[in-house]
Amino acid sequence: MQRHTPFMNLRYRHTIDLTPAGEFLPRQAALSWTAKVGIVATLIAVAAGVVTVAALFLWIASVLLPVALVAGIIAYGAYRLQVRRIRTL
Repeated sequence: MQRHTPFMNLRYRHTIDLTPAGEFLPRQAALSWTAKVGIVATLIAVAAGVVTVAALFLWIASVLLPVALVAGIIAYGAYRLQVRRIRTL
């Protein structure tokens, strides 16, 4: 009879870094400088992508802003025209 559910077998297991003689195992080597350069280059590329997408959205907003202003002016003029027609009745 199994006492644990299946997903409990997938959890992280701690590693004991001791030899049977009671000595500690040597630490794992740090990342090489090429790996560090690769990580930094990837982070820079992701940051550049985020800045590019933000710039694209700002450009789209700046292109649509005059269109929205003109549409607002036309809507205000149509509203004022309707109000004037109602008052003259």
